[in-house]
Amino acid sequence: MKQLMIAERYLLLVHILSTFFGLAGLLIVLPNPEIIISLPPVGQTAFQWSMAGGGATYIIFGALAVALYSMRNLGIGTTLAFMLPSVFLSLSSELLGTSTGFPFGDYAYLNGLGYKIAGLVPFTIPLSWFYMGLVCYLLARCGLQVKSSSSWLRHVGAIATGAVLLTAWDLVLDPAMSQAPFPFWTFQEEGSFFGMPYRNLLGWVGTGAIYMSVAAWFWRKKTISLSRQELNLPLITYLVNFAFGATITVVALDSRFLLPTCLSVVVGVIPAIALWWISPANQFSEVDMSLDNAVSDDEVKVAVTQVNMAVK
Repeated sequence: MKQLMIAERYLLLVHILSTFFGLAGLLIVLPNPEIIISLPPVGQTAFQWSMAGGGATYIIFGALAVALYSMRNLGIGTTLAFMLPSVFLSLSSELLGTSTGFPFGDYAYLNGLGYKIAGLVPFTIPLSWFYMGLVCYLLARCGLQVKSSSSWLRHVGAIATGAVLLTAWDLVLDPAMSQAPFPFWTFQEEGSFFGMPYRNLLGWVGTGAIYMSVAAWFWRKKTISLSRQELNLPLITYLVNFAFGATITVVALDSRFLLPTCLSVVVGVIPAIALWWISPANQFSEVDMSLDNAVSDDEVKVAVTQVNMAVK
């Protein structure tokens, strides 16, 4: 278990570092080609490799970190019960979207995110739906303290909250990835919402809600109870990925994109932090309290027995 934790933290660190290296490449190096020219041959080769696989790398390490975290805290079966629906349903939604324009709008992926499945969707895209969807749903489910015995309304509330957190991330991700000087996908129609069609947001909410609902059904007999400390990795992952999109959106695009960035903070970042904060501060303290109560009950029983013997 300790080795898994070390590997998980290492993968998270690489995910964070690759995210910041990606920011440096997109915002500093590419807009200034003289930097590339001044590099020695080894540096130029390394830069070419990073540009060829850098977009896929940070997603892969993020997915690996979250997968290990989930297996360590929830178990392999519970992790697969979320991973498989999220990967396959999001891939189906993306293939449908890039083929027909439903549900996200008319868009197409460019190069930079790895091998494309069916020539349409990079294999890393379903991985990003998985790891970001899982951290959003865990923050929502644990923050709202949803248990296996909770009412269906509470379960629906957690699914809706998780889907909104996921969509809030897209408010900064889509402008950064489709309208920055070096895009990774393009909308082939001029959308009304900062270049994006409104149905793109509905597609995000719907896709996230569908695979979170399937996972919730598989988890229906399992209580997921993680403390605030145990939710550190989901919160860090969410904030790092938000920062990646928000930084590109604010730095590389014009000032009107401050509005979707602020919306992302209001409906995504602040609720994510709030859900993390209201999660149980210490699971062990709750266990200790229950043990104390058990001991107290035993002591009462002993005392009653002794009184009865004395009376007799």
